[in-house]
Amino acid sequence: MPIVAQSSTETDWVSRFADEVIADSERRAPGKPVVVASGLSPSGPIHLGNLREVMTPHLVADEIRRRGYEVRHLISWDDYDRYRKVPAGVEGVDDSWGEYIGKPLTSVPAPAGSAYPDWAEHFKAAMVDALAELGVEYDGISQTEQYTTGVYREQILHAMRNRAKIDAILDQYRTKKAPAKPQKSQKPVEEAELEAAEGSGAAAEDDGSGGTAGYFPYKPYCGQCGKDLTTVTSYDDDTTELAYVCTACGFGETVRLSEFNRGKLVWKVDWPMRWAYEGVIFEPSGVDHSSPGSSFVVGGQIVREIFDGVQPIGPMYAFVGISGMAKMSSSRGGVPTPADALKIMEAPLLRWLYARRRPNQSFKIAFDQEIQRLYDEWDKLESKVADGSVLPADAAAYSRAARTAAGELPRTPRPLPYRTLASVVDITAGAEEQTLRILSELDPANPLNSLDEARPRLDRAENWITTQVPADQRTLVREEPDTELLGSLDDQGRESLRLLMEGLDTHWSLDGLTTLVYGVPKVMAGLEPDAKPTPELKVAQRTFFALLYRLLVSRETGPRLPTLLLAVGADRVRKLLGA
Repeated sequence: MPIVAQSSTETDWVSRFADEVIADSERRAPGKPVVVASGLSPSGPIHLGNLREVMTPHLVADEIRRRGYEVRHLISWDDYDRYRKVPAGVEGVDDSWGEYIGKPLTSVPAPAGSAYPDWAEHFKAAMVDALAELGVEYDGISQTEQYTTGVYREQILHAMRNRAKIDAILDQYRTKKAPAKPQKSQKPVEEAELEAAEGSGAAAEDDGSGGTAGYFPYKPYCGQCGKDLTTVTSYDDDTTELAYVCTACGFGETVRLSEFNRGKLVWKVDWPMRWAYEGVIFEPSGVDHSSPGSSFVVGGQIVREIFDGVQPIGPMYAFVGISGMAKMSSSRGGVPTPADALKIMEAPLLRWLYARRRPNQSFKIAFDQEIQRLYDEWDKLESKVADGSVLPADAAAYSRAARTAAGELPRTPRPLPYRTLASVVDITAGAEEQTLRILSELDPANPLNSLDEARPRLDRAENWITTQVPADQRTLVREEPDTELLGSLDDQGRESLRLLMEGLDTHWSLDGLTTLVYGVPKVMAGLEPDAKPTPELKVAQRTFFALLYRLLVSRETGPRLPTLLLAVGADRVRKLLGA
């Protein structure tokens, strides 16, 4: 029995789905664990679009656990799917992998140099590690294991006995054309949209029709070449004898389906079969599964009429966009994975991006400068949670990001601003002693005593600088003064530098230097240092800032000036400014 049986008054989407799922589960299977499901095909890198397939049910399952219910989140690894094509740009893979097309993913060799036994395990491994870091609790199911050990034997025989009914259901949809997809513009990789179901290709899989001997919802893998390029030529319901021929190698044989375990149901029958077999209450799906005649729509009818089951609550989820992949590994063909994101952002932030948007809302994950704004937004949310000024829906999204029903996710003890950390490691090139000196001077009243206090956020910022910021955008502090520029300054320019250097000692902290660099142009204009900016004053400030950047880093832009000054150090600043 649940510890807490509550109907949520929160306005967030997770609570609303949890209410619906609990009610449906109690109606369908009272007293049994609530079952939610995801499906992932390890046919290649499992990307951040695919992650929505997992995070949507995970967040709902976690909310249900918080209310005291027992929940099973199933992740079906569709590793018995056919190998469809050789993905581009995968390290250790060349055109020779084309010979395996048509075989199960678990029968395809892993990329050269991999530590894993096969293709499926190789691509599954990174996702398993990422899900652990994200705090996702689940029961993994290998479809290779399910099929090859005969777990679904009765379901397969039942589908074959009812093949005419299945064919009739599918035929209702075969003449229905899905609405034409809008033509996508040829966006650069850094603005790519990652459709969450894109990885498997299951939505486009054939439905078992087209054979001259009739319709069969089951496809064997060939006993000689191991591929699924087979055609069933006959089947006897009484003896379960099934004959097939392989169009790839010409092999043919007759087997007893009541004993044969080397094949699988076609996707549009396999999916609803699993809904009924596992008792799935909630499973979202991508847009390609939700159009007329697609697997989710057809599956709803098949699960009711063939397998005596119920279609899950199944919201459609939208695209996940990616902004900026400056150096996103060419070994992955430019497709970022959860592991890639977790190298540059902490797990709570990545969870938050999925938690704060309804499944049918698109959103972007930033690999460019936008990540700094996202972190600022996250830190502002955290401060609102701390002072009690946060809105209920935002508080719920924060709670789902920062912790699970099992407890808090690891966090940075001193979460210094991400943009500050990025600027510091950019300037110091990651030198730890210099990095600690600068970070300890940000707030002299409460200095940082160890870099471990700033981790793991510091490590994420360093990874972002080294992997995502192009070399020509990195900050290089001048070794010697720009004597030509200094010699060309007028009296006003020289006086502004004098005022800055005069105030360095008394303003040597992040807040103090912020006041100083914004205050010098005010004093030069005859105003008080705390005067409110005017349009004219803002122009003067921009001109002053550009001068400082040129003298310090030979560019007109760079890291925030207070951070840059701290990083360079007072003595070197004075040297470069002509003292």
